[in-house]
Amino acid sequence: MPRTVLRRVAAAVLLLLSPAALAAQPAADAKLAGLQAELGRLAAIAYGSVGVGIVHLESGRELYLNGDERFPMASTFKVPIALTLFDLVDKGRIRLDSMVTLKPSDLHPGSGTLSNLLDDPGVSLSLLNLTELMLLISDNSATDLVLKAVGGGPAVNARLASLGVQGISVNRPTIELIANAFGIRALPPEPEQTLTGFGTLVRGVPDSAQAAARDAFYRDPRDTATPRGMARLLTRLWRKEALSAASSDRLLDIMFRCETGALRIKGLLPPGIRVAHKTGTLNFGVTNDVGIIELPDGAGHVVLTVFVKEARANSEAQERTIAQIGRAVYDYFLFNR
Repeated sequence: MPRTVLRRVAAAVLLLLSPAALAAQPAADAKLAGLQAELGRLAAIAYGSVGVGIVHLESGRELYLNGDERFPMASTFKVPIALTLFDLVDKGRIRLDSMVTLKPSDLHPGSGTLSNLLDDPGVSLSLLNLTELMLLISDNSATDLVLKAVGGGPAVNARLASLGVQGISVNRPTIELIANAFGIRALPPEPEQTLTGFGTLVRGVPDSAQAAARDAFYRDPRDTATPRGMARLLTRLWRKEALSAASSDRLLDIMFRCETGALRIKGLLPPGIRVAHKTGTLNFGVTNDVGIIELPDGAGHVVLTVFVKEARANSEAQERTIAQIGRAVYDYFLFNR
């Protein structure tokens, strides 16, 4: 890379540093510029658009790649939904032990267990059960039930606004989001929605219409986030500025136990390194992982948000992009304190 470009990158990085970080050693600033350049090189693996947000929680150092560009959140939108739920618990407006009885119309397409295993009527789960399914295995049916319980997208966005978090918008339940991505113009009334019926609707959309719908999906601002916005939200969660201490710890505990995305942020990290995270995937070029890496040896914690969209590389390469970025960030903040 030409020296003039590196100098511009270094200057841009300095603008992102907190006052505390600016007081640190000048050599660290140059190394942070090197990390910025490395992010650009690693992003090329996906052959698409990649956004990255990084915040070292103890020092306040920050770094972004396409930090204010909007990316489809896919299932990472389940983090602000969960945060809104726990906020309502803190306010005494919802109880986690409240039971929800599932109806056939509550079983929605996409990832998860409920739609695959619990298709008989009469199943009841608590809001805590549903929240864990939503975050641990990314269950879409559980997500839509939790979203309904908190008051839908407007309630989530209102909570984000009250926290001063910009760049995140939650608008649709997963069934509607997936329908829009496949080019389904209208869903039947909620009581008439079934998994079989949804499959029929998808098969009725011509390939050309599906392709056009996905092009439109990438231009749609709904259910999108910027890497900076998601990093801000996770920072506030970790610092217990968004929820009570008990609710913050509970939500982070669930995220530490996330079972998806073994090949993403965690993919190249050493054994035993804990990551509180949430993944998101749409199988037409969208692969995401957002979370907090717990560094060893007292090196602190790093918020890392990685979004990939319009990727032309296969899913393995998209995940490899995230894993390589995760390792580069881990190494930088472990060895540059």
